Amino acid sequence: MDIAKLHNPLAHCMAAVMIDGFNRHYRLIREYAREAKGLYEAADWKGAQHGVRERIRSYDDRVHETLGQLREILGGETLDDDGWQQLKFYYIGHLINHKQPELAETFFNSVCGKLLDRSYYNNDYIFARPAASTEYIDSDPPTYSSYYPMQHGLRNAIRRIILDFDWTLPFENLERDISYLMRALKRHFGDWPKAEANAQIQVLYSAFYRNKAAYIIGTAVNGHQEYPFAVPVLHTERGELIIDTILLDAWRIGLLFSLSRAYFMVDMEVPSAYVKFLRNIMPTKPRSEIYTMLGLGKQGKILFFRDLMQHLRHSEDQFIIAHGIRGLVMLVFTLQSYPYVFKVIKDVFGSSKDTDRATVQAKYLLVKQVDRVGRMADTLEFSHVALPKKRFSAELLEELRTLAPSMIDEEGDDIIIKHVYIERRMVPLNIYLDRAIPEQIDDVVLEYGNSIRELASANIFPGDMLWKNFGVTRYGRVVFYDYDEIEYMTDCNFRDIPEAPYPEMEMSGEPWYSVAKNDVFPEEFAAFLLGDPRVRTAFLKRHRDLLSPAFWKEKQRRIREGHVEDFFPYPESIRFCRVFAARRTANTRRNGRPA
Repeated sequence: MDIAKLHNPLAHCMAAVMIDGFNRHYRLIREYAREAKGLYEAADWKGAQHGVRERIRSYDDRVHETLGQLREILGGETLDDDGWQQLKFYYIGHLINHKQPELAETFFNSVCGKLLDRSYYNNDYIFARPAASTEYIDSDPPTYSSYYPMQHGLRNAIRRIILDFDWTLPFENLERDISYLMRALKRHFGDWPKAEANAQIQVLYSAFYRNKAAYIIGTAVNGHQEYPFAVPVLHTERGELIIDTILLDAWRIGLLFSLSRAYFMVDMEVPSAYVKFLRNIMPTKPRSEIYTMLGLGKQGKILFFRDLMQHLRHSEDQFIIAHGIRGLVMLVFTLQSYPYVFKVIKDVFGSSKDTDRATVQAKYLLVKQVDRVGRMADTLEFSHVALPKKRFSAELLEELRTLAPSMIDEEGDDIIIKHVYIERRMVPLNIYLDRAIPEQIDDVVLEYGNSIRELASANIFPGDMLWKNFGVTRYGRVVFYDYDEIEYMTDCNFRDIPEAPYPEMEMSGEPWYSVAKNDVFPEEFAAFLLGDPRVRTAFLKRHRDLLSPAFWKEKQRRIREGHVEDFFPYPESIRFCRVFAARRTANTRRNGRPA
């Protein structure tokens, strides 16, 4: 583009409208995060869940709002090629000294993606690559605060860190909780490391709000060593605050940011600085996942896609049909060198599936809007994804052409997938069970039942509970990932199977009782889950109650009464209320007094 020709009032006006649209969007994002603090202090857990759902919808609302304004400006006309390039040039001008330039670039792409033909999806017209640096952006207030324990002592530094979050609620016993923290630190490190001249504790300015907890996240710096930590702060039954534990292992902190959990609410003026800080703590966590878990899913998507394209340039293996039992609704494929699966909705479903494409898409959207409590895989949803045809195996191409022809276009050397969901790859639970030794079966069946219980507490009924619809993560956690039959627990009718009028009716292949659409008969679960005697024994030992309507009805009662469960993304065994209560009990018994 000839810079000398840059004078297009229409493109200049459109750029101003687009940056105004983004600024409004991010202003609202920060308002949701600030409201999360008030909702936490008020113990308004339902309100917090509503805020998460509204924040997810907010992005698309602002994009459509901006599109409406641009179409009004264009008045049915369009820009020529130079005009589109000038629009991007003017927009870049607005990003100088902007606090969220990377997010603003993504917003520009989202809007232009609705206006431009796909042939324009290159760096001349949209931000295929970032144009603005996110390094050294000033933030007010600063991204993190520093505390110096050598000046006033570690205990005083910890107290100051906690009080600086300025929660309006009192602590049940802050001095006791600080003592617990000190003892946990001593137990973790053994002898205290010698303090270096730069010894300090850096703490992210905003707390991280999710479910019924606020998390303080930071790192201690001592010489060349850094020690990350996360501190969850909860409510007591009396409405006071309590420190629940401290997480001191980077991998445990990484689990807080697992995509199988709900997104955090965090007030960030400069989100790239938060991401940089968190990546120092979790260096193996992709930036795309951190942005997503901070509630900035569109940024997470564009970074994921850039990483995928980079990976394709540096690898040679082919996309293949994913291992395991073929789904009735989804065609699933993967790239063995990349830890994700790609899911395309078929044009025709299996005969046992009474649903349609719109319903399946609504179910996947529902999963993004609820608390996934560590038991449902998050998905990245993409439209019109161009992938090199030569990277598709012949078998996969044939499957796509046969089972989902409306979902693909073949343009030159590319396959255009019109709509796809992308998830982290896991070992399907049915395959895991086939290979498992007895001890592993016992552990994973326990995990499976716990997954069902926690989903039920979060008002989610999986619908199809077959082993193949669950996966096992690298940490041995069982996660649900097939959503075409999920329902809210409160929409289900859990029933006992009526006694047959005649014994021979039980041998019939047809039910002798009426079945409405949302009727569920838990007794039937055993027939399709417990055929393997090893699995049956493990399941009945821990989860027999899941086969009775009583369990499900009790969960429904609690949900309808407004009860919101606690879900801890760390083991019960490290919670202070367990660790130190157990220790007090043991000491009391050793001293010969009754516990």
